[in-house]
Amino acid sequence: MYIVKTTSKKKLEVKIVPLNDFDFEHLKEERYFFNWKVERNHEVYKLCIKGNNDILGVISLEKIPAEWRIHIRLLTVSIENKGKSKVYERIAGCLIAFVAKTAVLDYGEMACISLRPKSQIAQHYINKYKMIITGMTLSIEVPEILNLINQYYDDEKER
Repeated sequence: MYIVKTTSKKKLEVKIVPLNDFDFEHLKEERYFFNWKVERNHEVYKLCIKGNNDILGVISLEKIPAEWRIHIRLLTVSIENKGKSKVYERIAGCLIAFVAKTAVLDYGEMACISLRPKSQIAQHYINKYKMIITGMTLSIEVPEILNLINQYYDDEKER
């Protein structure tokens, strides 16, 4: 899995791992848009470039086994990676693909992921990740979930 530096188009390998207590203390709202400390009781993961501990993206999950679904509670990229002048591309996509892969591992062909986006970004999720409107949330299921996984985990096939 990789992100791309926007200026050079260089691919950089990333890791997605659980947040630890130290990380929560360093996730400031000015850079990550939310008070992430309120997510401590949920599964929270960070995306970093391999060999570097700078957190570029964060995601909080809620598994809902009765619905074969993982709900994305919060998702953010660091402030310098938001908008047209971002430093790296693919951060949010990598995080969503990570959740998709987790959902498939947990729920197989019934896997679903969902999120409740802010209204101004909903269309972006629909266009870029092929999510569909499901009431107050957006969601994606198999087979689109598999396409998303293949798109973001394609670098592992090259090795």
